[in-house]
Amino acid sequence: MKKKYWQLLFLVFLIVGTVLIIRQQQTTPYQKDNGFIFGTIYNITYQSDKNLKQEIEAELKKVDSALSMFNPQSVISKINQGATTIPQTEEGRMFEEVVGLALNISKETDGAFDITVAPLVNAWGFGFKSGETPTPQQVDSLRRLTGYEKIAYNAKQHKIESKSRNAKATSNGNIAPHFQLDCSAIAKGYGSDVVARLLRKKGIKNYMVEIGGEVVTSGISEKRVPWRIGVTKPTDDTLSVSSELQTVLNVTDRAMATSGNYRNFYYKGGKKYAHTIDPKTGYPVQHNILSATVLASNCATADAYATSFMVLGLDGAKRILEKHPELMAYLIYTDAKGNYATWHSPKLKMEE
Repeated sequence: MKKKYWQLLFLVFLIVGTVLIIRQQQTTPYQKDNGFIFGTIYNITYQSDKNLKQEIEAELKKVDSALSMFNPQSVISKINQGATTIPQTEEGRMFEEVVGLALNISKETDGAFDITVAPLVNAWGFGFKSGETPTPQQVDSLRRLTGYEKIAYNAKQHKIESKSRNAKATSNGNIAPHFQLDCSAIAKGYGSDVVARLLRKKGIKNYMVEIGGEVVTSGISEKRVPWRIGVTKPTDDTLSVSSELQTVLNVTDRAMATSGNYRNFYYKGGKKYAHTIDPKTGYPVQHNILSATVLASNCATADAYATSFMVLGLDGAKRILEKHPELMAYLIYTDAKGNYATWHSPKLKMEE
């Protein structure tokens, strides 16, 4: 009888505890924050009694201080100016985390993703420079300054420098870099990951973090259903005002990033130039893939692979996906007749 009494008491405690947890989940409000960071808009929804916008923006500013090429005091700017030792601050550790991940993905994609491509990007009129279309000679010259395999990153010594033997010392004792790092193709995804970490640290289980289209989700939405994220239909939309959706993906407890040539391009001499530069050729990519959406365990990884898929094209992207079953993708391209067509990983769930 005593044993049954304790079993009954435990059962009652379990039921009451479950009811209290469910009630708390139903009554705790969802906070909705938005703002401007990394040159784009962010939208964050999370279930919490407390608004965390101030703390969220503090974390995003750390990412900016680590990875922004437009901030002359950022870690990446200092490295691009010739510093070789990475400071062991929080921002320095963020920079190292991103560089380590980026170099690994560069190897996995055979250089389709490359954070040293900045000189070529700038030469073609993107980034913070614009000018004349580069000549073949200029492209060949710039290619000598690019290539992820040309930089040496030592995680133990917290150093990053050029492998070039011709590097020269500057007046302040630094080594003049023979590279320019650009993490813009991974920074927004990493920023989403950083915010998601903060929310998890606060014990928040239901959230959606979105920075410039790069998304991390967990749990359920305010409507008590899994998070559903739309993929924009690829149309020429440099101002990002189009909201027509190609499809809606079920994204729960995963990260999602999209890269597309339809939002960042320019016309010159009647020819359309995409913002995605092939690091191997030095020229903007020209193939039939219009948009690559990648789902992964973290958004920085999804962001980087989405960019690399735009470089590799449809067949190249499929080959990478075969090697990495942990990734899923939704690809939009034009078929032989010039019509929109799609391909997606078999295990990817969506709503057409």
